Amino acid sequence: MANFVGKASSIRSQGGSGINEYIAEQLDPTLSWDDVKWLLGFTKLPVIVKGILTREDAIIAADLGVQGIFVSNHGARQLDSVPASIEALPEIVSAVGNRVEIFLDGGISQGTDVFKALALGARMVFFGRPALWGLAVNGQAGVEHVLDILRTELDLTMALAGCKTLADITKDYVVHENFYRSGERVE
Repeated sequence: MANFVGKASSIRSQGGSGINEYIAEQLDPTLSWDDVKWLLGFTKLPVIVKGILTREDAIIAADLGVQGIFVSNHGARQLDSVPASIEALPEIVSAVGNRVEIFLDGGISQGTDVFKALALGARMVFFGRPALWGLAVNGQAGVEHVLDILRTELDLTMALAGCKTLADITKDYVVHENFYRSGERVE
């Protein structure tokens, strides 16, 4: 929220969400893979790209030498009809999961969501809305409570699945809904 300090009074909507309009103004539509190359050329810090939703972009990012990929649709607010991050995750993990760290952002609101993302190959998950809900209700204590709930739900899901450690969680625990429609498992 520090990005909004001093901006609250200047955020005005032209018929939509004032915050969405502010965020849209902060984005540079001219950014390209050349900018990632440029960044990789001078920094010693790990470079992680966010917003990858296709196998092709994941391969480009890995070939450039990034250290990580955030599979993310940015909450699906910026572009209507994009796939859910979890839907894009398996093909990205298949394409580059042995070359870069894969993180998932978006759609995480329960411990079962964390379990599914880990099972499909994410090394880590990120979430925003549940933390904001907790923050709105009870400040830092609210965020800590949300984290406790997610951890408890993940622990319960792991126990019910028979997974004692995170390493025990594999893609075999996630079956695509098409399996139940056609009788064939979709990979």
